Amino acid sequence: MNIVSLVQGVSGLLWLGTLGALALIVIRATRRQQVKPLVRVMLILAVAAVLVTSVGAGLVFVPPEKRGVVISALSPQGYRSQALTPGLHWVVPYVEYVVFYPISKQTYTMSSTPSEGAVEGDDSIKARTADGQLVYMDASVIFAIDPAKVVEVHIAWQDRYAHELVRPLVRGVIRDAVSQFRVEEVISTKRFELEQMITTNLRKRMEENGLFLVDFVLRNIAFTDEYAQAIEQKQIAEQQALQAKFVVEQKRQEAEQARQVAQGQADAAVIRAKGDAQARVIQAKAEAEALRVIAEVLKDNPDLLTYQYIEKLAPGVQVMLVPNNAPYLLPLPSLTPQPTATPTLAP
Repeated sequence: MNIVSLVQGVSGLLWLGTLGALALIVIRATRRQQVKPLVRVMLILAVAAVLVTSVGAGLVFVPPEKRGVVISALSPQGYRSQALTPGLHWVVPYVEYVVFYPISKQTYTMSSTPSEGAVEGDDSIKARTADGQLVYMDASVIFAIDPAKVVEVHIAWQDRYAHELVRPLVRGVIRDAVSQFRVEEVISTKRFELEQMITTNLRKRMEENGLFLVDFVLRNIAFTDEYAQAIEQKQIAEQQALQAKFVVEQKRQEAEQARQVAQGQADAAVIRAKGDAQARVIQAKAEAEALRVIAEVLKDNPDLLTYQYIEKLAPGVQVMLVPNNAPYLLPLPSLTPQPTATPTLAP
C-alpha cells in the first residue's frame, strides 16, 4: 500500500466518523439531550476529513510503467508541459488532475481469425499487388508510447491512439508496400524485403506521432479462392513436370547402363578374340617348332620313323598295307595263329 492509498483510507475513516457524529447529534437532539460536545467533535472530524481529503487529492503516485499528464486549470494552455515521471508527486487539489498513459509495450493485432484481433470478426488487411491480385494479410504491431511525447499523444489522440492511429497507419503502410510487388514476390522471393519496407515506413510514421515501433510481425498471407486454385493447379503441373523429368532421366540412365553393358560385352568379345588369336599363333609357332625339331631328328636318323611306326601298331593287327616298293618288315603269315588238330578217340 502506497502513501496515497493510506491517506485516502484515513480520509474515508474521518468522513465516516463525521457522519457517525452527525447521526448521534440527530438522535440526541430528538431526545432533547445535550449535543454541544458532539457538535464540537463532529466539526473537528469534518475539518480533519476535509484536510486529509484535500491532501489525498493532491498526492499522486506514478508507477514505473506509466507516465502522468497533468490537466491544470491554473495553466493558460490547460495542462502542464511536462508529464509526471514515476514516483510521488503533488498537484493542486480540485483544480488539477492526472491522466495516466502506459509506456510499456502494447500489441495491436489484425487477423482473419475472429478471436485473435483487436476487432471482432475478420480484420485482415486487404491489399492489391502490382499485378492486380488481391491478398489478405494478418499482422501484429508491437509498439510503445514515447515517454518524452506522452503529452503530445494526449493532446492529439487521448486514449484513442491504438484504434485511431496505430490501426489506420498499419493498414495504409501495408497497402502501399504491397502495391510495389507482384503476387509471386509477395508470397515467396521478396517477402522478407516486403516486411523490411513495411517496418521501415511504419517506424517512421509512428515516431512522427509519438510512438515507438518495437516490432512488426507479418503473420499470414492469404489469397482469393480463384488465385488459390490457380496456384494449386500450377503446383500440380510443376509436380507432373518434375515427375516426367524424373522418368526421362531414369530412362536415360537405363539406356546409358545398357550401352555400358553392351560396350563391356563388346570389349570382352574383342579381348577374347585377341586371346584366341594369340593362342592360335602361339600354338602354330609351337607346332612349327616341333616339326622343325622332328625334321632335324629324322634327317640324322631316317630309321626312327619306321621304329615309331612299329611301336604304334596294336598287338592284334592282322593286315598291314605297305608301299609296293618297300620290303616286308615282318613275316605276316606267322602273325595268324594256326589251328591245332584235336585227337579223336577210337570207339
